[in-house]
Amino acid sequence: MKNWMSEGESSLVTEVFRERSFIDDLVGDFATGHVRYSTEGGSSEENAQPLKSTNQGIEYIVSHNGNITNYKELRNNLESKGAIFRTSTDTEVILHLIAHSQKQDIQDKVLDALRQIEGAYSVVITAVDHNHKQRMMFVGRDPHGFRPLCIGVLEGKRVFASESYALHLMGAKYDREVNPGELISINQNGHMCDDIEIDFKGIISPCIFEKIYFARPDSVLFGENNDVAYFRRAIGRQLAEESPVEADIVIDVPDSGRFAALGYAEKSGIPYNQGLVRSHYAGRTFIEPSQIMRHDGVKIKLSAVRSVLNGKRVIVVDDSIVRSTTTSLLRDIIIEDGGAKEVHFRISSPSVIHPCYYGMDFPTGTELIASSCGNVNMINRNIRSDSLAYLSLDRLRHCYEPDVRYCEACFSGQYPAPTPK
Repeated sequence: MKNWMSEGESSLVTEVFRERSFIDDLVGDFATGHVRYSTEGGSSEENAQPLKSTNQGIEYIVSHNGNITNYKELRNNLESKGAIFRTSTDTEVILHLIAHSQKQDIQDKVLDALRQIEGAYSVVITAVDHNHKQRMMFVGRDPHGFRPLCIGVLEGKRVFASESYALHLMGAKYDREVNPGELISINQNGHMCDDIEIDFKGIISPCIFEKIYFARPDSVLFGENNDVAYFRRAIGRQLAEESPVEADIVIDVPDSGRFAALGYAEKSGIPYNQGLVRSHYAGRTFIEPSQIMRHDGVKIKLSAVRSVLNGKRVIVVDDSIVRSTTTSLLRDIIIEDGGAKEVHFRISSPSVIHPCYYGMDFPTGTELIASSCGNVNMINRNIRSDSLAYLSLDRLRHCYEPDVRYCEACFSGQYPAPTPK
């Protein structure tokens, strides 16, 4: 097992794996990979996943998406028993819980560890028993199902990914979601063996922000019938109905605002056009570690198309406003570079008021513009637009599939699982 990490703190996968031979030369029964931005713990090499450790001749390799909310409590307890941590990421606590488990069977050790964890985790754990020449993989999802994790089949073997589109890229057939609170074990032949319930501590509540912002539009999340693009178009139509404004064109903030903008244009009858161009060599700006980097990242990432915007009253549809870095700079880009006459922002989600403890990168309320400004008028003054409107939570709920209850804590402050003490 080997970890690769580029020389910079943040890089594209294609920059880390510069030559195809890196992948082609790998030999083994199992493979795990992870693309991480820091939520708990910094963006340092020691925090790069998968994490690996050896205990009693068994090598454990862990990849984890989400945040463990009782991490500090668990870590303090483990350190009091002599555990030595080498990273600052919450994922490492999983390895120590497995090592300290009194259970004898590997599967029971993994289950024992996951049952002590609170918060969000979609996790893949590989166990290599060097003494008995055996290998197993365990795939689990927290009982609330905060983060997505799906199962595919490739040449009779099981593959797992956070998004269904990843399965499509590698030629695997989508099978189903890993159920909330489910632990699956896979033998070294790639076949599923046991399907165990980890635990159940509350309602199933997948993260709505995954559908609003994070996921690819062509992915299917949380076992639903329609893809993410269908959902984003629906919330765009709701936004147009709830917050109309006179304008000449509708544009999106690429790429996550595109389908909501198409939905807004469909419902409002105002033509859609691409007024902003995104550089695909720049990453997501709200996850950059500093405000200066986020500011510079917006200018590198987005540029105006003057032939589309010049002299126009423009509706700009974006998926969310978190810190307002992107939004306030966009106003300047659209007016100064694009020559627009008016800029009206329409946001296809409610205002993000409360911090997220389950894996999104806004862990404190002071970072959130909607929390610090207090109301829409104040935010609008801050970003200097001609008007600003958010989609209401009630209208957002109109777009949910039947019988699905999402985690809306960042909008409502109602947390479905324990938060850090």
